[in-house]
Amino acid sequence: MVDQLKAKYKVDLEWRPYYLHPDTPPGGMDLPDYIRRARANGSDERLQGMADMHGMPFKSPDRIYNTRIAHEATEYARGHGKAIEFHHVVFRQVYAEGLDVSKWEVLRAAAVEVRLDADDMQAVVDSGKYTAEVARQVQYAQQIGVTGVPTYVINDRYAVVGAQPYEAFQRALAQIAKNSQS
Repeated sequence: MVDQLKAKYKVDLEWRPYYLHPDTPPGGMDLPDYIRRARANGSDERLQGMADMHGMPFKSPDRIYNTRIAHEATEYARGHGKAIEFHHVVFRQVYAEGLDVSKWEVLRAAAVEVRLDADDMQAVVDSGKYTAEVARQVQYAQQIGVTGVPTYVINDRYAVVGAQPYEAFQRALAQIAKNSQS
């Protein structure tokens, strides 16, 4: 869907980090009750329907993973011109394959898939090179009011929050175009 938007509207997209659950321990945690209740009330059915519509597999994670090293590894990928490709692979690993992206073996496999040096990525991330940058970006997201993922910020002014259908983005972009002509 993002690729469709980029082609039709000539928009740029950059994935940036945000911790939906910043208190997640390194080993992850069980799903909180409110997420279990939301799933029982059909939240996963909507996501499954969207995945089916786009011909994508979907597996709802059964735990909350600590995503710190995944975000830092994405910064490494960004520095090598592969952030979007890396993010797509990590997204698939979590939501189609049910893998834990707090594990280096998962992130190393993603690196290899997008032709990054997995040994170098792990060494650089483990050195802490991207820790402050990720923290800065998360803080910025909090300052601009991000509370959910994904959040798409358009022109530093408009936000589309959550896994939304293509039509929601079309409406948002049409409204932005209308507002800019006024």
